[in-house]
Amino acid sequence: MCRIVGAPRTLLPLLAALLQASVEASGEIALCKTGFPEDVYSAVLSQDVLEGQPLLNVKFSNCNGKRKVQYESSEPADFKVDEDGMVYAVRSFPLSSEHSKFLIYAQDKETQEKWQVAVKLSLKPASPEESVKEPREIEEIVFPRQLTKHNGYLQRQKRDWVIPPINLPENSRGPFPQELVRIRSDRDKNLSLRYSVTGPGADQPPTGIFIINPISGQLSVTKPLDRELIARFHLRAHAVDINGNQVENPIDIVINVIDMNDNRPEFLHQVWNGTVPEGSKPGTYVMTVTAIDADDPNALNGMLRYRILSQAPSTPSPNMFTINNETGDIITVAAGLDREKVQQYTLIIQATDMEGNPTYGLSNTATAVITVTDVNDNPPEFTAMTFYGEVPENRVDVIVANLTVTDKDQPHTPAWNAVYRISGGDPTGRFAIQTDPNSNDGLVTVVKPIDFETNRMFVLTVAAENQVPLAKGIQHPPQSTATVSVTVIDVNENPYFAPNPKIIRQEEGLHAGTMLTTFTAQDPDRYMQQNIRYTKLSDPANWLKIDPVNGQITTIAVLDRESPNVKNNIYNATFLASDNGIPPMSGTGTLQIYLLDINDNAPQVLPQEAETCETPDPNAINITALDYDIDPNAGPFAFDLPLSPVTIKRNWTITRLNGDFAQLNLKIKFLEAGIYEVPIIITDSGNPPKSNISILRVKVCQCDSNGDCTDVDRIVGAGLGTGAIIAILLCIIILLILVLMFVVWMKRRDKERQAKQLLIDPEDDVRDNILKYDEEGGGEEDQDYDLSQLQQPDTVEPDAIKPVGIRRLDERPIHAEPQYPVRSAAPHPGDIGDFINEGLKAADSDPTAPPYDSLLVFDYEGSGSTAGSLSSLNSSSSGGEQDYDYLNDWGPRFKKLADMYGGGDD
Repeated sequence: MCRIVGAPRTLLPLLAALLQASVEASGEIALCKTGFPEDVYSAVLSQDVLEGQPLLNVKFSNCNGKRKVQYESSEPADFKVDEDGMVYAVRSFPLSSEHSKFLIYAQDKETQEKWQVAVKLSLKPASPEESVKEPREIEEIVFPRQLTKHNGYLQRQKRDWVIPPINLPENSRGPFPQELVRIRSDRDKNLSLRYSVTGPGADQPPTGIFIINPISGQLSVTKPLDRELIARFHLRAHAVDINGNQVENPIDIVINVIDMNDNRPEFLHQVWNGTVPEGSKPGTYVMTVTAIDADDPNALNGMLRYRILSQAPSTPSPNMFTINNETGDIITVAAGLDREKVQQYTLIIQATDMEGNPTYGLSNTATAVITVTDVNDNPPEFTAMTFYGEVPENRVDVIVANLTVTDKDQPHTPAWNAVYRISGGDPTGRFAIQTDPNSNDGLVTVVKPIDFETNRMFVLTVAAENQVPLAKGIQHPPQSTATVSVTVIDVNENPYFAPNPKIIRQEEGLHAGTMLTTFTAQDPDRYMQQNIRYTKLSDPANWLKIDPVNGQITTIAVLDRESPNVKNNIYNATFLASDNGIPPMSGTGTLQIYLLDINDNAPQVLPQEAETCETPDPNAINITALDYDIDPNAGPFAFDLPLSPVTIKRNWTITRLNGDFAQLNLKIKFLEAGIYEVPIIITDSGNPPKSNISILRVKVCQCDSNGDCTDVDRIVGAGLGTGAIIAILLCIIILLILVLMFVVWMKRRDKERQAKQLLIDPEDDVRDNILKYDEEGGGEEDQDYDLSQLQQPDTVEPDAIKPVGIRRLDERPIHAEPQYPVRSAAPHPGDIGDFINEGLKAADSDPTAPPYDSLLVFDYEGSGSTAGSLSSLNSSSSGGEQDYDYLNDWGPRFKKLADMYGGGDD
């Protein structure tokens, strides 16, 4: 870490607290930080640097232990760094009293990540008695002479001496002001001069520390000095006359503050964390602790020495570690570091200045926590010498056995994680062992199917190792090897056909009932007594059957190579073989029948329709033969015309072009346009050959000069048969009937829509008319009304011919009809409700709107009833004892009920 030179005593505690807070905030106490543990390495030399001289050792903290670091110096001509971090001098050279600084770089060879640290070299200073010399008498400083003229030229007078620095110890007790030196000019004998000083400490901050008597030139200090605040003052002395004119050139006065041991060493961290592998040899570097002292590092006051005060625990030795008293490097001095016994050591480190003088030096302490890291010094050991497991045959990815081990190393580290391997008993590689990352157990699994009929048991030899090799000198004990006995369980396996697929060759046209072959399956379970039965699984053309016991395949239909189920002359059928095991298993097999062609298809003409001109020129008809058979039962073909009817050979001639093509031409000079059917005899090359008469339909038409038909429509119309014409007419008639029915349905729908309109014209108003709904026959005699009083729509007299003041009670009153609101056509969410409310108000104020005083008859059922009058029925209740005279008060409509129940004999 950086050394703070000249820091004031009042800032040291604050600086140490800030450094410690930053370390704790960054987690440096709890976490390992890769890089240099210090920012600055210091070395104090007692003499000049010599070639090959070891200067100091820089340490690099490698947390994961896997980094390969390369060191280099910023001044390779003067210094070099070995792989162990030791810094050597390349050449001999004198070292000045000032610090000699350079940088050391550490670079990761793989990631190219780079770190750096500063190195300071200094000479050992002289003793305080030699460096601090207080003046016993006031020294006098005389200004040097100015330039003088000689023969008209300026000449510089040589100075006799150089003003040495003034050494002033810090923390002086006075008395103040304390006289330091007297400044004088040799011209003060002739002139009245005034003296003054300028610079930091005089007229510049901090002001007032140094003062001068303007008359006598006596320079004094007014208060104690602190080297940690300001180690050197640079003042300038001036001499002027009474008019302020400069009579002497200013002289420089340097005042050095001599250091006193007034600061205690301070560790950069109160707690230091380091690691050391267990089993490390004596002399192994562990860590470096660093303390700083605000006093002068070139004096004894700032020269620190380190030592270990205590170690806890003190096993196996109370002095397991030692510390370099100058550099603070902690190394091991005793063997026996064992993480399994002691995982951590705590050291109390003391730093003392004055080169560790316990009488005069000031000291301070810090804590170093050293964690013993694990190395692979404990091999894994099996908990048993033999493990057992079993697995069903033909199963993979099944855990057979669970191997358990113990390891005393730190759990979940490469030194603890186990790696298993099979060293014997599995020559075909059917097993594998995976490590459970949580329990460190070995899981023996099957990676290849095992056949019980071939191997009934396996005895595996397994070994356990760690992810990293064991430490030197540690050997694997016998407990690191064990055996695994695996028993294979027999299970029912699928029967299989061999060969699969099975190919046979057979001619087509084979009759039904012919035995083709025997297609049987084998049962791999040799140690199980099982029967196999066969069934047909796939037979696209339904040509075959299989015997369920012996697997004989017999035809049940004629085999046809030209069937669409035959692809590339091969017919595929699939059969199923099932055993009676527990559980029952099955397997499939495919029978491929390669069908050999026979001449069972006669050739046909292609195309079946053609057209030509009425004259032989300018074109002819090219035809070919189509035969579903293949060579040699197909071409070459022979083409000919039949002898009858005689018009065929008289009108046409056919010419064979090659084995597959022929040409049909008109034999006569002119043939009337129309459609002609020309029979053609085609014979293939089979043995025996097969012939066929094919009809070629030829359209003869009028042609232009290019040979194209010009009356195609006429020929096509003439070529239509009677059946086609009738079908076209029927379609037209059906279409007309459908159109007519649609029109009638639309008209009827319009009438129904008009009849359901809510708002009707006044001429169609039927509110005061009789509406005849139906005639149902005779009704009751007591419901016989005089219907002549009601008006019919056809017999209503106009209002104009009726006498004034004479109106029937059941007629519609004569009043001006109010204006009912008309609903707007524009859609609106609230217009329906408004429209109904307005219509209701208009109806309430309309005197012509029913009901008014009218006789309303809703239906008429006729007079007379075969059932008789209901009044003749006798009631089973005691209604005669009741008084029904109140019915007479209800009006003439209840008079009949009053007579029936009121008590009269009528």
